[in-house]
Amino acid sequence: MAEATRALWVTAEGECEIRRAALPERSPDQVQVRTLHSAISRGTESLVLRGRIPESQHQRMRAPFQEGEFPWPVKYGYLNVGVVERGPAELTGRTVFCLYPHQTRYVVPADAVTVLPPQVPPERAVLAGTVETAVNAAWDAAPLVGDRIAVVGGGMVGCAVAAILARVPGVRAQLVDVDPAREMTARVLGVDFTTPDRAHEQCDLVVHASGHRQGLVRSLELLAPEGRVVELSWYGDAEVGLPLGEFFHSRRLTIRSSQVGVVAHPRRSHAERMSLALDLLADPAFDALITGASPFDDLPELLSGELPALCHRIDYRAGHARP
Repeated sequence: MAEATRALWVTAEGECEIRRAALPERSPDQVQVRTLHSAISRGTESLVLRGRIPESQHQRMRAPFQEGEFPWPVKYGYLNVGVVERGPAELTGRTVFCLYPHQTRYVVPADAVTVLPPQVPPERAVLAGTVETAVNAAWDAAPLVGDRIAVVGGGMVGCAVAAILARVPGVRAQLVDVDPAREMTARVLGVDFTTPDRAHEQCDLVVHASGHRQGLVRSLELLAPEGRVVELSWYGDAEVGLPLGEFFHSRRLTIRSSQVGVVAHPRRSHAERMSLALDLLADPAFDALITGASPFDDLPELLSGELPALCHRIDYRAGHARP
């Protein structure tokens, strides 16, 4: 008899449920993974939950192992850490990261999982997809030594980007957010914190990750002449208006999009980018981004309410795995 698995499905606007299904048979080049932890990507997953993925982007916004079609019903998610129960000898028993939805067990190609470095605990490794996005943004931003940098928006991605950019020699990096509570997180990450009204202006580079029009407008205001904004926020089907008739042209400003679907480094692959993200997660400072945790069975109720956590980790049945 086929083994069973349980997965979270979004079934209607603001509604989701856990469904049971049979695991597919594993081929020799696949692995069967038992999930230890997954995490909620608040920005994109909230758009999925509200049915805000525009029809023109339905194919481009598919998660790697998504089932169903937008808007609903759909199985969606991409932050998953588990242990390989069955597969090639070199992977069996190893703890891995995979871009897989919230599901108790799953079968994927062996090359779809990345083994965790021994210094990265599984609980922290759920951030790998977020840090991978931040690495890509840093490649798009191409900061210079000594740059004056602001990251506007202190969510999961914004904090991860700020942590990476603050380590460039000589930079003045500031994390800008309307919530003063983000100051403690910024401090742990080694980044200065400020609110939008007190942020340093004359920036060479601003990374915008707030997901709100006001944040993007403020990002433009913070730039010095010839400065650039790297836009990480994705607005779904919302239209965003900007004051491009004011100082935008006279200062010769630039807005550059960044999206994790394309590797921004010309000599790096998706696998190399993911490996780099996991290497960066050896820094325990990233634990500051995980500010909430719940068991898997609570997911439907959890997603129907507010999610105050930066990163909300989902914990599955306890298990043992070697690193």
